[in-house]
Amino acid sequence: MITGNKGEWSEIYALFKLLGDKELHPGNSEIKKLENLVYPILRILRTEVNGNFEYSIEDDIVVISGNEEVFRIPITEFQERAKYLLTEIRRNSGTFSIPDIENFMQSINCLSLKANSSAKTDITIVIHDQRTGLQPSLGFSIKSQLGNPSTLLNAGETTNFIFKISGVNINQQEIDEINNISSKSKIKDRISEIKNKGGKFEFVKTQRTIFSNNLILIDSLLPQILANVVLDFYSTSYSNMEDLVKLMENENPLKFDTTDKHLFYSYKIKRFLTDIALGMMPSKVWTGQYDATGGYLIVKSDGEILCYHIYNKNEFENYLLANTKLETASSSRHGFGEIYEENGQLNFKLNLQIRFK
Repeated sequence: MITGNKGEWSEIYALFKLLGDKELHPGNSEIKKLENLVYPILRILRTEVNGNFEYSIEDDIVVISGNEEVFRIPITEFQERAKYLLTEIRRNSGTFSIPDIENFMQSINCLSLKANSSAKTDITIVIHDQRTGLQPSLGFSIKSQLGNPSTLLNAGETTNFIFKISGVNINQQEIDEINNISSKSKIKDRISEIKNKGGKFEFVKTQRTIFSNNLILIDSLLPQILANVVLDFYSTSYSNMEDLVKLMENENPLKFDTTDKHLFYSYKIKRFLTDIALGMMPSKVWTGQYDATGGYLIVKSDGEILCYHIYNKNEFENYLLANTKLETASSSRHGFGEIYEENGQLNFKLNLQIRFK
């Protein structure tokens, strides 16, 4: 029996729905369809445990294994299965099975919920681009809004930023009192208390040099920019990435020349979000080489599917900036949010975790 959660079943839903629709719609930053642009789907490729399968769209749908035609299934069948599957995904919670869908999956050589791939690619779609006449093969990672929002950047000690505290003279008792603040927003309240005593936060470095060097590879000032984003998140009421970037554009902490209104912070953060989305991990050396995935397919809560791809770079970047937010991870698990002394200097660590809204 095949079981999975809402996100995992969404992969099968995306396969059925796209084969039923026969076309792919790009989305904008508000996760709405770009009306003037549509890509007819020629083929969908999926790697299964028993080989590579190609779902080729003609008048019917031809399912091909290698070069050998297996069978043809009417498009209406996929449309009906997609509709039924969407209802079942919405109706269930936790981990569940859908026997009717499982039987149909086996009949079309679809044997697992997750595509068997080592890269982040969940599905590969060959489209016809009417603007260029090209037929690119585009890899996508599937993100579903039917379940809980997924993280873009997972928290870890790898994503800790170290700040030194200056301008304040506090004794051990005061340090203990601040570290013992245990309100619901304890990290924010501890920072607020330090600032009330005259303390200033100055970025020193990231906890792990590998993350810092990955950031420097993308943009040499990115460690400082992200340190400001993180500090603003823990010092203000803002959590949406777009709002935090606007705040920085206004305050210009790195003193860029904004005479001509260049949006330095917005541009650099978009580059960072795109690289995270397409392969960069804080704990591994980043070469700048995107993995096989070129973008995201978003399964919306109403069942509509929109695509964002590096193929349409601006839409992809705008979507990432408009639809992500910072959140507070577990401070005890990742070791941040307390004053500590090192070589006679008071320090404070803050953590970066990014989730889709």
